[in-house]
Amino acid sequence: MAMIEKVLIANRGEIALRILRACKELGIRTVAVHSQVDRDLMHVRLADESVCIGPNSASESYLNIPAIISAAEVTDAVGIHPGYGFLAENADFAEQVEKSGFRFIGPRAETIRLMGNKVSAINAMVKAGVPTVPGSDGPITDDDEHTLAVARKIGYPVIIKAASGGGGRGMQVVHSEASLLKSIQITQSEARNAFGDETCYLEKYLERPRHVEVQVLADTHGNVIHLGDRDCSMQRRHQKVIEEAPAPNIDPAAREQALKACVDACKEIGYVGAGTFEFLYQDGNFYFIEMNTRVQVEHPVSEMVTGVDIVKEQLRVASGLPLTFSQDEIRVAGHAIECRINAEDPKTFVPSPGQVKHYHAPGGNGVRVDSHMYSGYTVPPYYDSLVGKLITFGEDRETARKRMKNALDELVVEGIKTNQPLHRRLILDGGFKNVEFTIHYLEKLIRD
Repeated sequence: MAMIEKVLIANRGEIALRILRACKELGIRTVAVHSQVDRDLMHVRLADESVCIGPNSASESYLNIPAIISAAEVTDAVGIHPGYGFLAENADFAEQVEKSGFRFIGPRAETIRLMGNKVSAINAMVKAGVPTVPGSDGPITDDDEHTLAVARKIGYPVIIKAASGGGGRGMQVVHSEASLLKSIQITQSEARNAFGDETCYLEKYLERPRHVEVQVLADTHGNVIHLGDRDCSMQRRHQKVIEEAPAPNIDPAAREQALKACVDACKEIGYVGAGTFEFLYQDGNFYFIEMNTRVQVEHPVSEMVTGVDIVKEQLRVASGLPLTFSQDEIRVAGHAIECRINAEDPKTFVPSPGQVKHYHAPGGNGVRVDSHMYSGYTVPPYYDSLVGKLITFGEDRETARKRMKNALDELVVEGIKTNQPLHRRLILDGGFKNVEFTIHYLEKLIRD
């Protein structure tokens, strides 16, 4: 097997630049696709070829499957890398890519479908022995008495979740039996309107969990490895703000059990590519909530503590090559923290598009910046507000935290507002410093 010769990058921003850099290291030629407003993105300038695939609206460009596949055809690309977001977890896109004769740099379409539906994903994890949150073990039915009995068995509070939901949408917490059935109707209606699928299920609502996830890699030769875990508990509206690896203050026995279960589950379902198992962690127990079948925004922290380039491994796997590392060769050493830098007001969180008049990236030992920004770049109003990721590494968590404080002090972004002040506050916050937080901590801190 030989490495893929040419890859079309079906994304934009920092992840597109990240993929391009990995391709260049491996000697892979690159094709950048872009909307009209994105013609001056850094990766578009650096790619071997570029193709405009439509107007500024994502629905007419980055979500336009025929346009992306046509761009691959006219440039003779071999593989298509979806990055994260947009079409990355769209099983129909993965299927059409393969049917059109290209290699989809990600899991198989059937695996994306399996994991994209929360009910089927949980059932698959139960079968594979992965610990899950006590729940309805299937969709909510029209049998109200059965539903009420299931909720009593789980114990209140419970959470209603849309099977096709994601990103914090399609969820409702219920604290008493009196409001359960009405809340189910409302959630089903919202799910039908938002996702075209009203299927919902019940789970026990954990009141003070942390969000811990496990990074895995699997190839077509039956090799599966994990790269340890990450903590992503600092969230606002279910959107991650700060991530770190490894997850601090985790019971060692519970960690080993969860890591092994994730590897075993990948073998059970025939997983191929990079993936992330997401868990809630409370009272020394892991509870599976979902699996992301793509590279994650927070993948750099796992790379920093293991030395593994996850995107390069994705490219190797899609080329039919085995993983570079075996599990025995993976060592989690040191600590890494990532702050997501968004173009938004740090108090109101309203997006702040506009021209970056001056940009200076921090540096120094243990500092990494993944960003497509440059002085003079204009942040468009049409897409996600993420403009960069600031990552620091140290021999321990406290060193990484202090380096992050210094890096945030050095970072200069003028012309637009960013959430840099919020990150400064969090890095100095006693709750963060002492690992005294849950997934609800940040929102309470902001409210107070």
